[in-house]
Amino acid sequence: MARNNRTVVPESRAMIKQMQYEIAAEFGLYGSGYGGGADTEFASELGALGSSGRMGSSPYLGHLTSRDNGSVGGEITKRLVKQAEQSLFS
Repeated sequence: MARNNRTVVPESRAMIKQMQYEIAAEFGLYGSGYGGGADTEFASELGALGSSGRMGSSPYLGHLTSRDNGSVGGEITKRLVKQAEQSLFS
């Protein structure tokens, strides 16, 4: 079965990526090498730091389980649905 994972609005990619790092930081999923328990104020910096500390490349997050990653994705979905409902009913 073919999968269709293309982004409908390509401009939203950066916003989704930012939300991903913010939620992961809220959940405390970054280990001591990534500022463990970092607060969301610095989530964008976590997302911008590469595994060697350089800006631009994604950090290595191989220590995260599928369950952890799924919980972040589920939370992103919940928040996007909530935002859409608020915009429809406002």
